[in-house]
Formats: sequence, C-alpha cells, structure tokens
Amino acid sequence: VQLQASGGGLVQPGGSLRLSCAASGFNLANYAIGWFRQAPGKEREGVSCISDGNTHYEDSVKGRFTISRDNAKNTGYLQMNSLKPDDTAVYYCAAVRSYYCTVLPSYNYWGQGTLVTVSS
Repeated sequence: VQLQASGGGLVQPGGSLRLSCAASGFNLANYAIGWFRQAPGKEREGVSCISDGNTHYEDSVKGRFTISRDNAKNTGYLQMNSLKPDDTAVYYCAAVRSYYCTVLPSYNYWGQGTLVTVSS
C-alpha cells in the first residue's frame, strides 16, 4: 500500500503547478483524498480534500486550487494556480476510507511529500 506524491518544483509567483497522488496496492476510488502542506518552521496544515460526500478547501487556497481525482488512473490531483510565496511548502497527499473528508490529519495512508517553491 503506497501513495506517491509528485509534481512539485520551482515556480514564479502567479504561476501554476499540478500535483499528483498515485496510489498503489489499494483502490483509491473507495477513499477520501486529502492534501496537506508543511512550510519551513511551521506545523503541517490541511489544504483541501475530496470524497464521495464533499469537497473542501481552506480559505487560504479557495479560488486558486482545485482538487480532483481520476479513479481510472487511481490518482488524485491538486491543481494550483496563482501561486504565492506563502504557498511554499512540502505538500503531502493522504487517503482514508471515509464518505466525508476533512483536513484534519486523521488519514491512514500518507505519501512522502513533494516540495513546492514559489519564488522569483
């Protein structure tokens, strides 16, 4: 059972990135997917989540980030637009078997993280 986050990199302010979260060893379609991030010197925080029952965005990313999933590819995504320096962090995806999702860190499976750096 594994989650693999990818797609991070260096981007200028105002730019875009799409993060991917590929699952192996289990059917991601039966799980809620959460995205979290941890900036240098700060605690890990929730960003967004998606499930059969709901989709949620934290206020800090609402209108700029879009979470989605492709069950056929067993993969979740986080499209990040209008990136700001404050979005710089290691981004983690996570999964939990639940009809509803939250951005509390109560997830069973975690990916290894992918670094997003927003800087000019």
